[in-house]
Amino acid sequence: MSSKSHSTYPSQSAAKGTRKKLAAAALLAAAALTLTACGGGDDKKPAAEVSVETDSGKAATVLDRPYKKPDLVLKDTHGKKYDLRKETAGKPTLIYFGYTHCPDVCPLTMNNIAAAKQRTLSKADQKKLKVVFVTTDPGRDTPAELGKWLKGVDADFVGLTGDFATIQAGARQLAISVEPSKKDKKGKIVSMHGTQVIAFSPKNDAGYVIYNDKATADDYAKDLPKLLKGQNP
Repeated sequence: MSSKSHSTYPSQSAAKGTRKKLAAAALLAAAALTLTACGGGDDKKPAAEVSVETDSGKAATVLDRPYKKPDLVLKDTHGKKYDLRKETAGKPTLIYFGYTHCPDVCPLTMNNIAAAKQRTLSKADQKKLKVVFVTTDPGRDTPAELGKWLKGVDADFVGLTGDFATIQAGARQLAISVEPSKKDKKGKIVSMHGTQVIAFSPKNDAGYVIYNDKATADDYAKDLPKLLKGQNP
């Protein structure tokens, strides 16, 4: 399972800068088109293990043109209205679209972030960080189901659910593709969704870093202290 995140030449340095921008643009284009199929079994237990390979060098991409935070209003795990922009304004925020029945990449991603957070950040800094998990399978992921699942990962993570069209529109604002859940040939429910994690700066609420599904707990552990300050990883 894989997901890739998404002038003139007055001098040699300018040319290098242009090449970097073109590379980032190509990466974003790939992110918008790449989907991951997550098989839908009934086992919703979060993965106990985390990925600990270090220094992949390819986990994070700093964007030349950051995303605006999605204008997304859904329900949290208590069934209360949650305005994403309002609730996370001025706070370092990680956003991921996935679902609780996912057997692999979704729980692994969430557990990697949770492990990095608990290992690297002080209690005070842990409270500053907002990690938002938006379900791509709202038909099954009720507020109660989301709350139960996230409690097994990190009780402070925010879970959001609601109307699928609203969720899909919010994902599109980040060039993340999400399709309605459907049954495969074996009758299992499959959700197709992008697997990018988007990091938003507390300085301007802009989504300036993309993590792909190969990001490890060590990748996040290395970057979180900088992300909390709105710095480039």
